[in-house]
Amino acid sequence: MVGRFAQRSPRKFRRSIPGGGHKAHRLIRKGSAMTKVISLSDLLYAPEGLIDVDRMTESFGMSKAKLAETVGVRPDTLQRSARASSPKTQTRLLEVLEILNRVADWAGGVPQAMAWYRAEPLPSFGGRTAESLVKDGKAAAVRDYLDRVALGGFA
Repeated sequence: MVGRFAQRSPRKFRRSIPGGGHKAHRLIRKGSAMTKVISLSDLLYAPEGLIDVDRMTESFGMSKAKLAETVGVRPDTLQRSARASSPKTQTRLLEVLEILNRVADWAGGVPQAMAWYRAEPLPSFGGRTAESLVKDGKAAAVRDYLDRVALGGFA
């Protein structure tokens, strides 16, 4: 039978991942054994390969000005698409997403990971938060710290 039903692709279902927050999902193809886990950064990418600021603000429940403050760029930077797509801004957004992705499972979800990112003092850095370190361009140090803690090292 040729018709609209014959040309459908396999159905997809979304299921929440426990502890993955409200935006982390697992796509499961019906009739297929293949499962793909999608990270937070995968969900927030725009089709052209850049991080979508609107999706990011929506998923974190904050304004563009608050997100700009969190990321460490000027408030008007995220209001204009040309500035939001600049390499510096995209790098900062990606650094924040990478850190939040690593912490989301431990923290119990994306909102809790954002709270940790903004408020939890890190003993290895003299009580500075991950947010203040990323603003100073030390995101690599935060990622190394998280790797060390994940491997069983001390904070």
